[in-house]
Amino acid sequence: MPRVGTALRELRGAQKSAKGVSLYSRFVNRPAGRYLAAGSYALGLTPNQVTLVSAAFSFAAVAAVALAAPSWGLGVAVWAALAVGFAFDSADGQLARLRGGGSASGEWLDHVVDCAKLTALHTCVLIAFYRFPDAYGTAGADGTASGGWLLVPLGFQFAAVVTFFGGLLTEKLKPRPAPGSPAAAPSTLRAVALLPVDYGVFCLVFLLLGGGGLFRWAYAALGVVAALFLLAFLAKWFRELSAVPR
Repeated sequence: MPRVGTALRELRGAQKSAKGVSLYSRFVNRPAGRYLAAGSYALGLTPNQVTLVSAAFSFAAVAAVALAAPSWGLGVAVWAALAVGFAFDSADGQLARLRGGGSASGEWLDHVVDCAKLTALHTCVLIAFYRFPDAYGTAGADGTASGGWLLVPLGFQFAAVVTFFGGLLTEKLKPRPAPGSPAAAPSTLRAVALLPVDYGVFCLVFLLLGGGGLFRWAYAALGVVAALFLLAFLAKWFRELSAVPR
């Protein structure tokens, strides 16, 4: 398919900076998104249509977490759908650049879908903990879901949404670099350090759905890490914006 090959060559030279991106996003998700963007370009899809494809995969996985009893097979299916949805989330922006640039409405749709996905995913984990307390080990003495464990997805959701909003707002408020200025070199150490809060790495925890308590503890551990990173991010962003002249 010559059109796909041409699109891939153009996309390789039009990648966003890898600064502040984890190893997973840099070496797994973005390359996967590049192939999906090239295929979507060949099929004549628009970036907004690709965003909706991403949403379809993501929300199908989210619904399955809340509605289906946990099992190893469900875990694989949920992880696969989330991973494909994440790759299409990378593809829509790459497709927009390939087509000559995105639109304000397209960027708005992309961010709204991302925020809805984050909120829904942790909400559905809470629902799963409530509906299947025996399977997840979240049952209290009376056999119903323990209130303590139901707070974990709420705390994780808070950390994830505030991190998402804070990072997005910081990028909007920071002054743009002057045209032609060299891009900062990506840090390998930072790329490794960001792995625990990379969405693609987080999706891997759903492979443990069949493990019940194993999933519960792994999910809770990632929630604690997300909260600690949120504190570090907030301090960093406030410091950076404090240096911006008003």
